[in-house]
Amino acid sequence: MLVLGQGIVIMVGKMDLSLESTLVFAPGVVILAATKLLKTSIHPLILIVLTLVVAGLVGYVNGVFIAKIKVISFLQTLSMMIILRGLALFLLPFSIFPLSKVIGHAYTYSGGARVFFNIPVAVFITIAIFLLFHLILKYLPYGRRILATGGNAQASFISGINTSNITISAFVLAGVLSGVAGILAAGRQDAVSNTMGEGMVLLSFAGAILGGASLEGGKGTAGGMFGGALLLAMFSNSLNLLGIHVKLVYATEGALILVAIVIDRIRIKMRNDILQKEKLKELNVNHERIQS
Repeated sequence: MLVLGQGIVIMVGKMDLSLESTLVFAPGVVILAATKLLKTSIHPLILIVLTLVVAGLVGYVNGVFIAKIKVISFLQTLSMMIILRGLALFLLPFSIFPLSKVIGHAYTYSGGARVFFNIPVAVFITIAIFLLFHLILKYLPYGRRILATGGNAQASFISGINTSNITISAFVLAGVLSGVAGILAAGRQDAVSNTMGEGMVLLSFAGAILGGASLEGGKGTAGGMFGGALLLAMFSNSLNLLGIHVKLVYATEGALILVAIVIDRIRIKMRNDILQKEKLKELNVNHERIQS
């Protein structure tokens, strides 16, 4: 979910460092309010909707500051990441568990339940969400506007695309996807803790770039990001199964992020070189025509 959310933001030429903090803040504040403040029985489905709303609001705030006030996305989302993580540490000094008994099984079902040959429900939810965004990004005008905004924001604005709204919507979608990730994580461990999502945002960058997104924006597909997420998961699980020390696993994941960035830069350089050669050929052809 974080790879997909990060990929959508990268597609519009921005970045979102606050995704990992949104993952814990959205379910944490909603569950805390339901169990400690309101002290009333609230249906778990309503809590799920509220979690997604809170996560979407975080993305909306990021988007408004970046698109309207013109704050650099790195600085805005970095500050938001620190704020939300600090609030999570303050509001959730201890884990809230077991959620299935505290607020009901419906909230934890998506992340903890298993069906059909003991396959986690989260697998089907993840595939369904990636398929949905594949259709949106490939076949709907909104998907083309995202790519156009990331490719050339000024040209897109001149052509009639409201680039500010597109940017804001991308951050809202990323926030909502972080909320989904938070619900799945909380359901998987049947608890909400202030350490959920720590260190995952950098891996989301790696997954998005390995999946075909470019840090310059304007490129990427949901299918590619799904492949990038799978590659990251297989890479991490393989190291754990081989018995590699956890600190070396962390260092290796950092190396993977570096490799992803280098691949992206090489890909951009190759594309620019090809475009430059084609431009030179056009200039030579035009020059020969003028001489003749």
